[in-house]
Amino acid sequence: MIKILVGFILRKLPRTLLQRISKPFFYIISIFYRGNKVSCPICGSQFSTFFPYGRETRENALCTNCLSLERHRFLYLYMRDVKRIFNKKMNILHIAPEACLTKKFKNNPNFQYVTADLYSPLADVKMDIHNIPFGDNHFDLVLCNHVLEHVEDDILALKEIRRVLKKNGFGIVMIPFYNPVPETTLQDKSIVSSKDREKYYGQSDHLRKYGNDFKNRFESSGLHIDVIKPEKFLKSSEIIKYGIIKSDMIISVSK
Repeated sequence: MIKILVGFILRKLPRTLLQRISKPFFYIISIFYRGNKVSCPICGSQFSTFFPYGRETRENALCTNCLSLERHRFLYLYMRDVKRIFNKKMNILHIAPEACLTKKFKNNPNFQYVTADLYSPLADVKMDIHNIPFGDNHFDLVLCNHVLEHVEDDILALKEIRRVLKKNGFGIVMIPFYNPVPETTLQDKSIVSSKDREKYYGQSDHLRKYGNDFKNRFESSGLHIDVIKPEKFLKSSEIIKYGIIKSDMIISVSK
């Protein structure tokens, strides 16, 4: 029953709204998830399991304290343990900021941190990703997660990310994949209704369904692409402990 309810709510309400109104609800829910089998590396909370989440509801997904999902915890661990950014002076652009991560970044005295989005109330700057309002070679790090599937021209957006990145900077891009994953990215301008986009792209506000050609597609922007999977730096026990999806991937981009 709870899976059906979660899926229904997520289809009807945007995540930014849910982030604002759901904190008291999840505070109460947390009482029923007490335990120490899983741990959120972002906020440090421990639970018997993470809360189910997703339109196609996934078990062991949502931290009921900071509202992180699997991909946020994976991304955070990569930045903390592989890139080791938190003790470095960095100029950071966070596109479509996730609430579970913004506090970590804003409270870090080493960071000059800007959040940006066209619609999100969490953003400092109102920004169209097709025309990023910052100069060339400006940022050490650009975060852009689960955004490119929503924009009209994902390659133009990546070219803009390339432009504002410093020579030795890097970006982190994450995109959703829906089974069955097509060999070639599906993008059809005749698919315009919310119902059809939900059917073909996996979500009513998506403009494409990414396929196995995503690396070649993204490289056409002039960026170098490196794909990182969880097992590259996490032990199997850590993947379970932090509630990471084994098939998830981080797409690291650089000039």
